[in-house]
Amino acid sequence: MPDDLSPPLLDRLSALLGPRGILTEAADLEPHLADWRLLYRGRTPCVLRPASTAELAEAVRLCAAAGMPLVPQGGNTSMVGGATPDEGGRQIVVSLGRMNRIRDLDPLDMTMTAEAGLVLKAAQDAAAGAGCLFPLSLGAEGTATIGGVLSTNAGGNTTVRYGNARELMLGLEVVLPDGQVWNGLRRLRKDNTGYALRHLFVGAEGTLGFITAAVLRLFARPKESEVALCAVRDEDAALALFRRFRDRDETAVRAFEYMSGTGVGFYARLIEGGSVPLATPADHYVLVDLASTRPDAGLRPLLEAVLEEALEAGDVLDAAIAESEAQRAAIWRIREEHPEAQKREGASVKNDVSVPVSRVPELIRRASEACRRLIPGVRPVPFGHLGDGNIHMNLQQPEGMDPAAFLARSHDIMDTVNEVVRDLGGSFSAEHGIGRLKMDMMEGWRGGPELAVMQRIKAAIDPQGIMNPGKVLP
Repeated sequence: MPDDLSPPLLDRLSALLGPRGILTEAADLEPHLADWRLLYRGRTPCVLRPASTAELAEAVRLCAAAGMPLVPQGGNTSMVGGATPDEGGRQIVVSLGRMNRIRDLDPLDMTMTAEAGLVLKAAQDAAAGAGCLFPLSLGAEGTATIGGVLSTNAGGNTTVRYGNARELMLGLEVVLPDGQVWNGLRRLRKDNTGYALRHLFVGAEGTLGFITAAVLRLFARPKESEVALCAVRDEDAALALFRRFRDRDETAVRAFEYMSGTGVGFYARLIEGGSVPLATPADHYVLVDLASTRPDAGLRPLLEAVLEEALEAGDVLDAAIAESEAQRAAIWRIREEHPEAQKREGASVKNDVSVPVSRVPELIRRASEACRRLIPGVRPVPFGHLGDGNIHMNLQQPEGMDPAAFLARSHDIMDTVNEVVRDLGGSFSAEHGIGRLKMDMMEGWRGGPELAVMQRIKAAIDPQGIMNPGKVLP
């Protein structure tokens, strides 16, 4: 154990949190030391597991007095190393998994007040049990936590309809870097009283304080839904199909996902029970998910009419419409299993980027071509949220290439993709955040007054620099 964690501090933390609230044994620390993608592995003297905001606030006060850096950790599903301690062994991990209560759920007010350690799927289920919908949905929803998705401003599959995590939050409770607690758990839709402090902490990746609870917006549950998998001619046809649905009834589109033929092929070949309900493989696919709170919305006729128009125009080559909940889940599984299929195929470099929706086809084509020139034989596997302009521009190692040699080119690949993204007016991080992986890009993309203001905010709120150091800001 590093000398920095003095016995008196350890004793005080142990007395405060009890045996369940502090981990010091190597076996207990292990799950908290590596990120989900295994890009980073760190060291920590201990893991704190507070059970309440009061416990966390006192623990932070003690650590701040000792100048000990703190790393917030939720479900540890970060894609960019945002919740991993560094290799120095001095940063204390603070896991909020025990703070997982639903403090309030009001179906009339359509709000839920949930603690940061509540798993996203549990929040969805609680809302459903009250006859409501919490719409945030993403691949890691079985392990990602409310605090984590807010700290990264997670997006997911339904952003085109409901917005990112930021749009789903009304108020926050936050433990500040000196141990003070800011209670901003307001359920108000309108509150025009000075700076909107809650928005500082959403997307800050734990660099400004610990989100401990949040007031979340709920919605009416859909009473009618339709899902279809479409093979489309090319990237432009995918965008044209989105426009057809948007023009017919924008409010009906719950999700609109693009997938490459390569990625769907990986799924069909590598995932147990993986099947594609279309007769002929295609180079480009789209998943369409429509939903309405009206029981007489007529989504099936709308879906069939738009697909018929697109088939006649040559944009859609084939389509399968789900006839049951099981078939809907099977179509969605094709999309959700993309990361696992890529993992089984070998090494991949992931680019979570966004461009204006109108530029998505150009992004996919240009970035794919540029990466093929950079590394002959590389296999582009673009997929993601075409409806909001966020594409995961992933690259799979060439067949037969050494995985380590391919991963050694990660930053070359990211730079190549980002050059196209910048030219198209996009962003190098759409929903996964900055973490450690992309921190060195901030100067080039957000340098000047924008980055300077962020650094001044950080210095004002966390003058000791103890909150998640080495993340987000250079």
